Amino acid sequence: MNTKLTLTVEKNVIDKAKRYAKNTGRSLSELVENYLEALTQENNDVVPSPKLQKIIGAVTLPIDFDEKKELRIYFENKHL
Repeated sequence: MNTKLTLTVEKNVIDKAKRYAKNTGRSLSELVENYLEALTQENNDVVPSPKLQKIIGAVTLPIDFDEKKELRIYFENKHL
């Protein structure tokens, strides 16, 4: 059952959100509902943002990739 909700939000935020909704083919109500649903999920798992979801899996790393080693090398080179 849908229920009406009244919110007070800065006009410039509403305008940007409406443009975003239109550009993504969704309604502002749908965006707000999806956000509130993700925010209140019972399992409290981290939900990646839509932008992050688009790039998940875009990079395939070698099986023997050592993240800690690569980060150490990166920071050592950065601070030389």
